[in-house]
Amino acid sequence: MGMYQSIGTASVKVVDRVMATLMAGLELEFGRGAGEALAHRFLEAEETDFLWDARIEERWLGFYESIEDDDLELDRIAICGRLDGRWFASVMLVNGDGMAHGTMGKRFCRTRKSAHEAMVDAH
Repeated sequence: MGMYQSIGTASVKVVDRVMATLMAGLELEFGRGAGEALAHRFLEAEETDFLWDARIEERWLGFYESIEDDDLELDRIAICGRLDGRWFASVMLVNGDGMAHGTMGKRFCRTRKSAHEAMVDAH
């Protein structure tokens, strides 16, 4: 049996809030017009954090079994959301405090429904 949790309201206007917030902050700092160009560079450099922040649904998949002998306990969590105008599904590595530590896979989807289905089918 699988369970998933909705993170928030998922209207198209709301779910791109991460990108809108990033661009607004960059425009305040660097001036109008610089926000969009810089935002894409930030997205590339910090993709894991932005995917995690842009999620609208999540589903716990289980504990992450690390090959390395580290003391960090992580969970595998399937998510779906919308970032930079595109729907996505991803499997994330997340610690007990809810901080994302990595991305195990990501795929872009054409619709919210297909992103949700990809999240539900993740294992």
